Amino acid sequence: MIRKNNNFSIHLLILLGLFSTQAFSQNFTKQDTLRGSITPERVWWDLTHYHLDIKVAPIDQTISGSNTIQYKVLENNQKTLQIDLQAPLQLTKAIQNDQELEITHDGNAHFIHLAEAQKLGELYSIKVFYEGKPKVAKRPPWDGGITWTKDSNGLPFIASSCQGLGASVWWPCKDHMYDEVDSMKISVNVPKNLMNVSNGRLIKVEEKEDDTKTYHWNVLNPINNYGVNINIGDYVHFGEKYKGENGELDMDYYVLRDNLAKAKEQFKDAARTMEAFEHWFGPYPFYEDSYKLVEAPYLGMEHQSSVTYGNGYMNGYRGRDLSGTGWGMKFDFIIIHESGHEWFANNITNIDIADMWIHESFTAYSENLFLNYFYGKKASSEYVIGTRRSIRNDKPIIGIYNVNHEGSSDMYYKGANMLHTIRQLINNDEKWRSILRGLNKDFYHQTVTTQQIESYISEKSGIDLSSVFDQYLRTTNIPKFSYKTEGKKLMYRWENALENFDMKVKIMINGNELWLSPTTSWSTEKTTSEIISTKVDENFYVKIKEGSN
Repeated sequence: MIRKNNNFSIHLLILLGLFSTQAFSQNFTKQDTLRGSITPERVWWDLTHYHLDIKVAPIDQTISGSNTIQYKVLENNQKTLQIDLQAPLQLTKAIQNDQELEITHDGNAHFIHLAEAQKLGELYSIKVFYEGKPKVAKRPPWDGGITWTKDSNGLPFIASSCQGLGASVWWPCKDHMYDEVDSMKISVNVPKNLMNVSNGRLIKVEEKEDDTKTYHWNVLNPINNYGVNINIGDYVHFGEKYKGENGELDMDYYVLRDNLAKAKEQFKDAARTMEAFEHWFGPYPFYEDSYKLVEAPYLGMEHQSSVTYGNGYMNGYRGRDLSGTGWGMKFDFIIIHESGHEWFANNITNIDIADMWIHESFTAYSENLFLNYFYGKKASSEYVIGTRRSIRNDKPIIGIYNVNHEGSSDMYYKGANMLHTIRQLINNDEKWRSILRGLNKDFYHQTVTTQQIESYISEKSGIDLSSVFDQYLRTTNIPKFSYKTEGKKLMYRWENALENFDMKVKIMINGNELWLSPTTSWSTEKTTSEIISTKVDENFYVKIKEGSN
């Protein structure tokens, strides 16, 4: 829903400005623009409700059905509406008030020509029909689509995953992050020996005469497109009630029949995750829709209130510690990481995928906050510092706007280490916690830009962090603390940094703590005794150079 961002028009201008200066220097196509920009055929209507009503046929590997799209008119005199659906699926028909409408197809964008006047402020609905074989996921969840596989008993095991690629790979929608639908109903027809698990709460199961069942799920909260999912298999269910900050939260678990015993043990991490993240981030954002962990035939994804899990019922990331410190084996990576996205991705959602760091940096950072809560600050620091070995510094974390272009995968652990560094700069853990909770409260169920998040953290911390964000998000250079000593004098500056980079840093001189405020010009600090040892606090994600001229 567009109105969730109170400064939407301002941010649209920002995005268009960034697009004009960045995107045309790249080899982007018209399809990239239609997919990634807020086109004239998108901007005039605000999503209010979807009813996705589909049949999934495992034998044919097909999906068919409809999506009824309700919307509010924001501008007068509009006659064309853009719906997105990716080939090889086909959008076959569109109906409004019992009248079939003309559709112009342009690749994955489909322009529906409306027959009746669309009155400002009024609600309308349009029903679109589609069918076909959706793209098969090659390497889910990274190269997404639909995964068609079978469980150990030979029964179909099917799931969707579509972050980045877009929800339109398997269902027709307004496939841009800026406009979240206010609520949604998901009806999925499957063979009667299988179950479908989707977002929200199960409200009804209909038995059909053709040996199928239709599962009806209802989502009461706003939801982004890629957060919508289907999970089809021979599931069994168990659950628990969690006493959280906003009352009793239903936590439900759906796993393949043969994995029930393992899941009952491994999924104990779910309640622990909720405890830690409600402490750091505030109340779970979707009490009305419940929390679910659902076994999937791939590693996992952050589908809202329907988090998918495929980590093999083991701790770490598929049984290994990404930090190399040992701390990563204290928790099930997928449960913690993908559940963290309920706050950063599903509660707070980026407007443009170029700002995906808002999702991934905070959530990668949540891993060490989980450790902080249960194992202490030392464990937390060692873990996040250990993940630096995965940082590539290949390209900026922020991507290119309006063409569905993500930045570097460094948005995970470089972003997490940037946030860890900011925690050191604030130097007050309660204030830092209040900022993280404040983000989730003040941007509750909103779509946001990076400018909003950066400004919020600077304002609430009382520190101008603009050069810090610019350095870590928009360049590939890690700032280098360059220093030399002469007797009782320490000379220092930042190298490999933006000209205006002025981040403070904590060092130890002869074992004594000292805060410095380097710039890119040389500064001098005088001490009371000859300098024997100098060490930069390793919690700051910087490089060190001794003996510069």
